[in-house]
Amino acid sequence: MFNKSEKIEEKRTIAVEQTDTSNVISKETRITGDIQALGNIRIEGSVDGTIYSKGRVVIGEVSVIKGNITSVEAEISGKVEGEVTCTEILFLRRSAIISGNITTQKLVVENGAVFNGKCQMNTNAMVVSKSEDKNEQRGKQSATG
Repeated sequence: MFNKSEKIEEKRTIAVEQTDTSNVISKETRITGDIQALGNIRIEGSVDGTIYSKGRVVIGEVSVIKGNITSVEAEISGKVEGEVTCTEILFLRRSAIISGNITTQKLVVENGAVFNGKCQMNTNAMVVSKSEDKNEQRGKQSATG
């Protein structure tokens, strides 16, 4: 029915649709557990767990995050208790309160933002999904015996 080129094109379309999506967690929502997304995430509620995104993460003013954030880009206006890792740029808005270390390539801090931790700025900040991290650990265990 379908030839190989049609199947490949269909898979590309699905991949593009997944990475162009945005996920929104409203003010009334509390999540306990990890979040992993290919697209952008906007959090206005609270999360008790790790956030992974291959896109942009936006944390609203009244949001509380208890866990690490790993993404390409992040904009934080709320409270984060955990490490923040961005491969490109991290924006700390004036209402941001960060308790944890930051690793990013570029950092923009507005007057009034609070940051308690260490900051490392380099071009080697990595975004690793949970599944990629587990596969890497398995490979290291196999190699060492």
